[in-house]
Amino acid sequence: MNLQDEKLNIPGVTSFYRGKVRDVYTINDRILVMLASNRISAFDVVLPRPIPFKGQVLNQTAEHFLNATSEVVPNWLLSSPDPNVSIGLMCAPFKVEMVIRGYLAGHAAREYKAGKRMLCGVVLPEGLKENDKLPEPIITPTTKASEGHDEDISREAILNQGIVSENDYLILEKYTRELFALGTHMAAKQGLILVDTKYEFGKDADGVIRLIDEVHTPDSSRYFYAQGYEERQAKGELQKQLSKEFVRQWLITNGFQGKVGQVVPQMTDEFLSDVSLRYRELYEQITGKPFVARPSGESIQDIEARISSALNSLSE
Repeated sequence: MNLQDEKLNIPGVTSFYRGKVRDVYTINDRILVMLASNRISAFDVVLPRPIPFKGQVLNQTAEHFLNATSEVVPNWLLSSPDPNVSIGLMCAPFKVEMVIRGYLAGHAAREYKAGKRMLCGVVLPEGLKENDKLPEPIITPTTKASEGHDEDISREAILNQGIVSENDYLILEKYTRELFALGTHMAAKQGLILVDTKYEFGKDADGVIRLIDEVHTPDSSRYFYAQGYEERQAKGELQKQLSKEFVRQWLITNGFQGKVGQVVPQMTDEFLSDVSLRYRELYEQITGKPFVARPSGESIQDIEARISSALNSLSE
């Protein structure tokens, strides 16, 4: 099973949506079944070949953190009956992603290097180097795009355009900072630095704002190894990190940044194996749990049976 393009046969499906990485099945307009595929995206483009076990890593990492943060922020998760599947409450998503950054890395570093000193309405101080710690974590939201690139947006623009009400946005900011603080603490216990991450929120049928989708996974977050961080910064060396950034850097090196006319470089078997190993490394490093790969002989029907059993239990 490569879990790239397969579609599940689930009773009661009222709608289906295929995202860049996840397939989302709506059951009776109230429950979501979310399959984390082995697809991988970078620069908002789905790359042509699946990464073995990537979906399992994402789903089980998200499950770990959704359970760990549920007392701080309510979330959508009800159960995870299969290594690649989560089932939860259907929520109406806010049309923004709440990105929070504790360090000048990734997109923020590229913007800073290009001479920009304001990101999403937040002023950045002069004299920073790539991967420096920021004076305090900053929230840099993006608009949520169903296709193409997400766009940076300021708090003021979100409120002025009525994308989110002020009352709701204050809650989103509060939850974002609380989740990042807890994620930072959990990462530190595992010898990691949570550099930046993004959160998505939605409202359930009762109007409760909940954390939805994934949280603190390698697709949504960037981590540095804490040991040696200061020394590497002092020497101007690259940080040792656990994130999807190395995939982006490989693409950049090979002439691809998702721009019009650019072609995705050939992804070799060796490259896919390396990416898969890095994803599994992140899971073990950040959760402190051993990664147990899904048995190779399992079929789509096995996944469907687990989902059906879990849905029956929820309806009892």
